[in-house]
Amino acid sequence: QLRFVESGGGLVQPGESLRLSCVTSAFMIKYHDIAWFRQAPGKQREGVSCISSTSGRTTYSDSVKGRFTISRDLAANTVYLQMNSLKPEDTADYYCGVFPAGQVFSVCLTATADYVGWGQGTQVTVST
Repeated sequence: QLRFVESGGGLVQPGESLRLSCVTSAFMIKYHDIAWFRQAPGKQREGVSCISSTSGRTTYSDSVKGRFTISRDLAANTVYLQMNSLKPEDTADYYCGVFPAGQVFSVCLTATADYVGWGQGTQVTVST
């Protein structure tokens, strides 16, 4: 069963940074497109960033472009999300999931209903 474990969240002040990690022992991430997404209370799920399985190509939502960086360590079977210049509007629970094969990578950020394998998430709170 596909399942990730997310970690690295916390309470930070605006402008600070966090690095989230997403690890699994259930499968090899190099064979899957992986997405980071977030959900804030009362809001819809939002795709934040995706990384493709084959080329490592990345994509970002407009709300985080230039501030967040997705990366992966294939040896550690881990995907990371480096979050810089955090804003209060980044406050949410963050998850990672597999973007299923058979869909074009260009829709990864918007196909949030298709993600599978996310874990319990990690909470990020940006506040003074």
